[in-house]
Amino acid sequence: MTLAPETLAPETTGLEVRLRLTDDWFTACDLGALLPGRGVAALLPDGGQVALFRDRDGGLYAIDNRDPFTGAAVLSRGLTGTHRGRPFVASPLLKQRFDLTTGECLDDAAMRVQTYQVKAVQTAQAAQAAQAVNAVNTA
Repeated sequence: MTLAPETLAPETTGLEVRLRLTDDWFTACDLGALLPGRGVAALLPDGGQVALFRDRDGGLYAIDNRDPFTGAAVLSRGLTGTHRGRPFVASPLLKQRFDLTTGECLDDAAMRVQTYQVKAVQTAQAAQAAQAVNAVNTA
């Protein structure tokens, strides 16, 4: 029997990834679940899916997970890269590239995917723990 190395388990960072949905923020996952250069799919409250990405510089991106060319929810499994300074994900099916910032298809200007405003926010528990450590260190 082969066991997965412990390093494959997502690290809890104390930071949550949140998406802007209409007029409220939705917590999608812990920042530790996002590995640079790899996507993660998250289920939205309305039943839709979002593809989340973290680049090697720590930038966060969120786009609709549905590939508009095939209708399949696969963009989170695509390959990431940059083209002329624009971060993109290439669909794993037909290989069209979608700009992670604008949602524009770099291969067909008539197509695009929805983008979401995304941010990392310290969890309340992590904030309380930091305050407790600071209180002990200053005492």
